[in-house]
Amino acid sequence: MIAPQLSVTALSKAFGGVLAVDQVSFDLEPGKVNSIIGPNGAGKTTLLNMLTGVYAPSAGKVAFEGADVTGLAPHRLAARGMARTFQNLQIFFNMSALENVMVGRHLRERAGWFAAMLRSPRLIAGERESREEAAELMRFVGLGEYLDAEADAMPYGALKRLEIARALGGKPKLLLLDEPAAGLNQTETQAINGLITRLAKSGVTVVLVEHNMRLVMGVSDHIVVLDYGRKLCEGTAERVRNDPKVIEAYLGSTELESC
Repeated sequence: MIAPQLSVTALSKAFGGVLAVDQVSFDLEPGKVNSIIGPNGAGKTTLLNMLTGVYAPSAGKVAFEGADVTGLAPHRLAARGMARTFQNLQIFFNMSALENVMVGRHLRERAGWFAAMLRSPRLIAGERESREEAAELMRFVGLGEYLDAEADAMPYGALKRLEIARALGGKPKLLLLDEPAAGLNQTETQAINGLITRLAKSGVTVVLVEHNMRLVMGVSDHIVVLDYGRKLCEGTAERVRNDPKVIEAYLGSTELESC
């Protein structure tokens, strides 16, 4: 039996007297595509924010590769191998596309301030390596044509993939994607689908929060369904698609049947 890479146990989050996430538990295997879905207000974003250290849980536990990481700050989780993207783009528009991706490598840099002031050979070599690696990541996400582009000159769909490339700069073992297909057309969504598949094949575990059910059902190995902050069910796309509780939560639902 494969040990879970991420284990969530009875995780809860209350805001005032309201439970946004209530006793949610699940295990995620390494190298798989895992999706978290649910109707609006189901608690998906709150759960993602607890997994990535943005919110501290009110109760419960998060374990990553066997270590308790509950409530750790985002930068400490990043150092352990977790990265995320955001529904609202977090792009540095005053930088080039390549420089944006280089930012993702920051946590792995070892040169100190003294070396930076002296422009040491080690630092210069590191910058060169960082640029080459960033360029390779841009090609991996399908942005080879934007290697010389400024971020503020890129179309929205390309910026979505740029943010993923920057997250990959930290060489994560687990990558959490928050609505990567939001606002994209069909062609751009297909590019995201292909990218997620390539990520899993490369060994990166993906956690996807997404409203596009066609994308979710087509790319996911494992799906967790939330409703009113509770786990409604989990399993393969086929199991989730045919679960009566899920169908009821999605009001019937043409959205699921069309996937």
